[in-house]
Amino acid sequence: METLIMHPQSEEQLTALKAFAKALKISVETSPYDPKFVAKIKAGKKEVDNGKFTTLDPAKSIWENLR
Repeated sequence: METLIMHPQSEEQLTALKAFAKALKISVETSPYDPKFVAKIKAGKKEVDNGKFTTLDPAKSIWENLR
């Protein structure tokens, strides 16, 4: 079975999707995460994908790694 992720653009669309799912007896889950937090994590992932990160050497202390 597939999982679908939908992004309604308004409260009206969200209400309609929930009603449709309920009519078909499809379970609906909401994310426990704040959308601002999710956006921040996604922005951080983009920075890592673009090479903007620091690699730490486990043989050194944190302060030595930051020099």
